[in-house]
Amino acid sequence: MSTGQPNTSRPAEKPRFQLYGMEWYFFALFTLVILAVTYLGKLPKGMIGALPLMIVIGTIFGKIGDNAPIIKTFLGGGAIVIIFGSAALVTFKVLPESAIHIMDSFMVGEGFLDFYIAALITGSIMGMNRQLLIRAAIRYLPAILGGVAVAIALTALVGAIIGYGAKETVFFITIPIMGGGMGAGAVPLSKIFGEGLGRDATEMLSKMVPAVALGNALSIVCGGLLNRLGKVVKNGWSGNGQLMKTQGSNAAAELELDPAYKQARDTINLSQMGIGLLMATSFFALGALINKVVPAIHGYAWMILAVALVKSLGLLPQQFEICCYQWFQFVMNNLTGVLLVGIGVSYTNLVQVAEAFTPQYLLLVTVTVLGAILGAGLVGKLVGFFPIEAAITAGLCMSNMGGTGDVAVLSAAQRMELMPFAQISSRIGGAFMLILSSILLQLVSGL
Repeated sequence: MSTGQPNTSRPAEKPRFQLYGMEWYFFALFTLVILAVTYLGKLPKGMIGALPLMIVIGTIFGKIGDNAPIIKTFLGGGAIVIIFGSAALVTFKVLPESAIHIMDSFMVGEGFLDFYIAALITGSIMGMNRQLLIRAAIRYLPAILGGVAVAIALTALVGAIIGYGAKETVFFITIPIMGGGMGAGAVPLSKIFGEGLGRDATEMLSKMVPAVALGNALSIVCGGLLNRLGKVVKNGWSGNGQLMKTQGSNAAAELELDPAYKQARDTINLSQMGIGLLMATSFFALGALINKVVPAIHGYAWMILAVALVKSLGLLPQQFEICCYQWFQFVMNNLTGVLLVGIGVSYTNLVQVAEAFTPQYLLLVTVTVLGAILGAGLVGKLVGFFPIEAAITAGLCMSNMGGTGDVAVLSAAQRMELMPFAQISSRIGGAFMLILSSILLQLVSGL
């Protein structure tokens, strides 16, 4: 019945199309300026020229990847398109040589890669729940180790049998897949291997990138398959979203951050970001210093160990932990696209990537993911986890592409409540792979 009142309701507004956090037409205006100076050969040298060009390229390719149906669902979305799109700009000489040189120098010679990794490692670990970090070492880390060990053993065996080579398989397929994605995994791994093996990091990363992408896609598919398996198996193999048998269904909730701490952590403070910048770069310098004394282990690994030790022992006031986390969030939210463009420009050779796609390569990627599932599931059962949940979190969340991969895998497996455990795999598990790679290099250096 009509009330006689005018209808003041309005149709919901469509979300505005934005690029890099601004209206698309403003972004287009800035893009035209940057492209004009680029093609006129007037792009400034150093970070002042590299940053805006890389932001423009990364934003455009990222938007395409995040909206491409198959790519966004199975292949990592914008990250993959940014890397391969940027590499294509170089391979097909779409960009002037001078612009390519400026971006390459910024990425490699001027140390932007190290700058990003320092913020990523320091902030991600410092921002974790301390109990989450400690529990990773006590109960969850063995499940991760089981997945890594079985994946390495199986792929080394299969690689040797089919003629690909056990050493080549482990270093350039298995470890990159299990290493925590691109920025925190494949890229620092290529630097570690480059220094340890005396080989070109670009060549090695070109082998790693397709492995990481394919491993991520297969991990998502397997997440859905394990979910179906969990609905039909009996005898305690599936916890229906609960990981630990000996604890209640709130086990994951117990590992969440204290609400007051989380609120303080998420309240942006510009001064705290500056402190986080100082601390991240200082931890990086500490890792480099220890590496001078004990060169057998890479500086990245020493930095990870130092940050994890400081966090687990509570040696810093929580305020400083928050500073590291906020700086990491700023870098991750604003400069990840820049990093991925740099990976494409400086470290990805499309010719070498194309040569890597062989039936042998695809088989070894598949064996890696299946090994992660089997190892994590079986060891997880031994330490009191439900095998299906252990295989998903300690297995597939190691073989996917980090944070975005975690969301995709857990969504496919219908177990989003296990995200805290997936964080352990992506953050601590990925950091562990950098340490393991340094150790393995020393073991095989004489072979």
